[in-house]
Amino acid sequence: MRKFVFIGAGSLDFTRDLVRDLMTFPAFDECELMLMDIDEKRLSYAERGIKRIVEASGRHAVVKATTDRREALRGADGVLITVLQGGVEVWRHDIEIPMKYGVDICVGDTRGPSGIFRFLRTAPVLLGMIRDIEELCPNAVVLNYTNPMAMLVSYLQAQTTVSVTGLCHSVQGTAEMLAGWLNVAPEKLDYTCAGINHQAFYLSLTSDGEDMYPKLNEAVKRSEVANEEPVRIEMFKYLKFFPTESSGHNSEYNPWFRKRPDLIEKYCTHGTGWNPGEHAYILKEYLERENTWEAEYTDWLERGEVELERGDEYASRIFNAIYGDHTPFKFNANLRNRGYITNIDEGACVEVPVEADKNGIRVLGSHTLPQHLSALVANSAKLEELAVRAAIEGDPEKVFQAILFDPLTASVCSMEEIHRMVQEMLDRNAPYLRYFKSLKI
Repeated sequence: MRKFVFIGAGSLDFTRDLVRDLMTFPAFDECELMLMDIDEKRLSYAERGIKRIVEASGRHAVVKATTDRREALRGADGVLITVLQGGVEVWRHDIEIPMKYGVDICVGDTRGPSGIFRFLRTAPVLLGMIRDIEELCPNAVVLNYTNPMAMLVSYLQAQTTVSVTGLCHSVQGTAEMLAGWLNVAPEKLDYTCAGINHQAFYLSLTSDGEDMYPKLNEAVKRSEVANEEPVRIEMFKYLKFFPTESSGHNSEYNPWFRKRPDLIEKYCTHGTGWNPGEHAYILKEYLERENTWEAEYTDWLERGEVELERGDEYASRIFNAIYGDHTPFKFNANLRNRGYITNIDEGACVEVPVEADKNGIRVLGSHTLPQHLSALVANSAKLEELAVRAAIEGDPEKVFQAILFDPLTASVCSMEEIHRMVQEMLDRNAPYLRYFKSLKI
């Protein structure tokens, strides 16, 4: 009986989807599904929901729930991490403090001032999980879905030999979107995608051996397409390669789209995948969901349909390749760079093609980004590594340096303003940064 542990099982929608996917594989008919969360209320809802899915699937999986992380991890084969440290009421300051200084952030979960402080709060929590895994299930395959992906994966992989892989849905999600634009069946679209999390590019894009980029150049001129993804299409127009992450996210990672009100209106207010006219929409959405999630989930438990068709997330296919029927599975994963991308720093976290099989997860070759893409991506990777070193060393000066050179922040703030902003964010996050030597810069 294989044992799969969900840490952060109170991420109800995500846990529900991942379990549904696992139940589509006959090899896991009698597996153990261990749900763990520190929020007892959310955990109880997760347990009821997962039992409903297992029953509907006809599988015989055993569902257990606990608030004790060590109990959950003992003897695990697979561990999935989906946590949010500090909750929405803490996360909101990652967006609201930079906004005081003119740094208008849309999502704030990946990099820049918001992503870095989210990382600094989360890093010691995930390291504690890894230390438990080293003791209780050292051979487990650990799949991290928690953002900021690149910094967390680099931080963990720098300090453990446990198999930790970072997963994100942006590569396959964008590929499916592009297939729709090109009127090609998703399974017919072949690509090589590489870079860093939320800032990777399709280096090749083909179907039946035909280069799809000329057709994509025509497709993005259609009004319904252009209005859907204004930031990414502008980047594609000038960079010649299509990026993986949504316009709302991508608008934060560079200096071109969010530094002036007129640019925000042109590129970021309409059709970015976020609510039109709402700055920091995802924050607003999450704050509202704090008041609605219980009613929505209860409604699903009592009357909602149980979806049983496998989704697009990678986790179940990875576990099947390693522990199930051993069907090899190719995907993009986040790992520390060991020559996987030749023109990004060694040790930085990169997102590259890999394959899972009965022997584990291995990287498929090495890649060199076009020079102009390297200039963009390698800079972000360097700043992420500064933040990782800041967490490992407990050094607030490196936090400041990582944010000082952030493209969006630097496009609107002076050095002195950035210094004040970072100090304010350090002070606000003091309860979560006790592992730092000092919080003064």
